Amino acid sequence: MPLPLSLYIHVPWCIKKCPYCDFNSHVHAAVEPLKGDELISSPAPLPEMDYLQALLQDFKQDRQLLEEPRPLQSIFIGGGTPSLLSANFYALLIDALREQITFASDIEITLEANPGTVDQANFAGFRRAGINRLSIGVQSFSNDALQKLGRIHNGDDAVRAYVKARDAGFDNINLDLMHGLPMQLVSDAEADLQQAIDLQPEHISWYQLTIEQNTAFYNFPPTLPNENTLGAIQDAGFALLAKNSYEQYEVSAFSRAGRASMHNLNYWMFGDYLGIGAGAHGKLSYQGKVTRRWKTRMPNHYLANSNKLAGEQAIDAVELPLEFMLNALRLKKGFAKELFAARTGLDLNVVAGKIDSLVERHLLIQDDHRIAASGHGWLFLNDLIAEFS
Repeated sequence: MPLPLSLYIHVPWCIKKCPYCDFNSHVHAAVEPLKGDELISSPAPLPEMDYLQALLQDFKQDRQLLEEPRPLQSIFIGGGTPSLLSANFYALLIDALREQITFASDIEITLEANPGTVDQANFAGFRRAGINRLSIGVQSFSNDALQKLGRIHNGDDAVRAYVKARDAGFDNINLDLMHGLPMQLVSDAEADLQQAIDLQPEHISWYQLTIEQNTAFYNFPPTLPNENTLGAIQDAGFALLAKNSYEQYEVSAFSRAGRASMHNLNYWMFGDYLGIGAGAHGKLSYQGKVTRRWKTRMPNHYLANSNKLAGEQAIDAVELPLEFMLNALRLKKGFAKELFAARTGLDLNVVAGKIDSLVERHLLIQDDHRIAASGHGWLFLNDLIAEFS
């Protein structure tokens, strides 16, 4: 049976690079000081039509690797700031993709959007273009926290963006929210999360701020909460989400019943996905191998070169169990036993001994059909997954 297939589309431009961001994003606006701490930005024109043609060329090259026709189950447009591009761009892109590949009847098409005023103005157009799920990068409703994070919106902007999205017809909205922010107290994190819950989105991505290399925060680290405070924030947040009927189905993903992200579930269940756009990554099963592919990162290079591929690497068979577990064990309910063979091509017996050992150590639980991290294993998930290396 063919593996489910998704598509990731990367938009590499932002108005401003956030100090915690290590994604492939490039500032496109000319930003000049206005007065005090205020900034004024004059966005440079984006090469929309050139990028559209480059994406379609990229997709055509990737699609040729499919050994049999497979419909797209989901599309996720991430960045960068994808909502900087016009609604017309997305209408043309989605229509052109439909001409190249079949869309599943229930396809989920997600666009990441920032709460800025310009982005909000395009929400209705995004919906008409065929985008049916919006992921709004709120990060926090606290103006003080947003300033420390280097964001260019405020808490009121975030609320207005959500209302505008509902008015535009979006009935499937995710709110991205961070915790463990600089100097954040437990009460601050709870207030942030409660404000998100009060808006009643279908999905909340609630994840801890981490300091990554090649970021401004890595070079100039902010003061983050200590481990005890981080633990208390997490406990309080999990309880608050559960109380309000948001089920944790993955490490940092919470949804109302039936509203888990189809696209992210495909990642975590080790499905296939094509990745197009500057710096995009994909994972594809073909020619009897599971292969990771990535595209050239710099937007100018991506636009200029007819071959967008920067590299590819087949995952060695001995590494496949770890690659699978890195994803599947992030799911709260774990995975069906038959999924391991279906997605890796390996018999589950190759890791049976390790699984039995981890069950004996109370880190995994299993029955006749499923394997999942235990409550204890969930607390030490990184260490648990590393057992398969």
